[in-house]
Amino acid sequence: MTTTGLDALPPAQRADLIYRAARAGLDQLLWQAALGRVDTPAADPLLPPRPAAPLSLDTLIEALGAQDRAAPLLTMPATFAAQASAPLSELDSQPPEIAAAGPLRLGPNAAFAPLLERAAARTGLDPAMLAAIVDAEAARGADGRWDPHSRNPRSSATGLGQFLTGTWLDEAGRPGSWLNAHASARGLLGGAGHVGGAARSALLALRTNPEAAIEAIADHAAANLRRLRVAGVAGEGRSGQARDAYLAHHLGVGDAVRFLGGGLAEQRAGRLLTAQVGSAAADRRIAQAGSAAEAHRDWLLAYVERRIRPARYLTA
Repeated sequence: MTTTGLDALPPAQRADLIYRAARAGLDQLLWQAALGRVDTPAADPLLPPRPAAPLSLDTLIEALGAQDRAAPLLTMPATFAAQASAPLSELDSQPPEIAAAGPLRLGPNAAFAPLLERAAARTGLDPAMLAAIVDAEAARGADGRWDPHSRNPRSSATGLGQFLTGTWLDEAGRPGSWLNAHASARGLLGGAGHVGGAARSALLALRTNPEAAIEAIADHAAANLRRLRVAGVAGEGRSGQARDAYLAHHLGVGDAVRFLGGGLAEQRAGRLLTAQVGSAAADRRIAQAGSAAEAHRDWLLAYVERRIRPARYLTA
């Protein structure tokens, strides 16, 4: 997305962004209270740091991302809302294993094959699906090699999985994940999975470690696929699982459920589309499609069709 100032937005959308960003901290605390957690804004790593400079559009989008991660289930189907906060071991079994039809075909990224295969074997996922997610998220060098130090200059997204700060800290604090075990062994997690100070910086720096990034992608995908299945919107087969895993990685599991179910609300879809293609291109697409929800759906499904193709990474 081309960097866009708040002044470029229509007044109603600008007011909505500012209002929701201001409410993000309060809604975070309310949601934690509903789950029986008690935190303070200063200690909670899910919330983005308070900016010293005036708020930009990208800062607001990052703040709203934290808000949506904090309470993605308030508008979910009843069954999903009841089960989604349960430990993954208490939900249905792992997504059905789809074995790769031979060694991965990664071209200039062959060095990453052992990491992808090890993470896939541990989580019961398809290594070709994990390769597709990395390929869609990471920047590539002139030789086509994935860059473990990929960074989005407009957000906190970093590494092969382009994990935002909050999402990465979520994974680190989730018992049973590879990142949780690794961070615990290194003394990076405090009480209730919280981090702070130098430990926070060290934990976030792991996003550029290829092994940590790929293991986190696998854990994140496995958890999201389970929750999509509980919500009754999961697809089938290699292509269906790859699509769903990427949508949940890209949108967050709450918005993925909405996207695969009844669809995203107009305002949310417009905001996400603007974040991806810029305000001018988003306006053109919305005018052509007739609604923000349809414009965003058309763009995202076309991107998934073009980029999330696990079969291309199989030798047979």
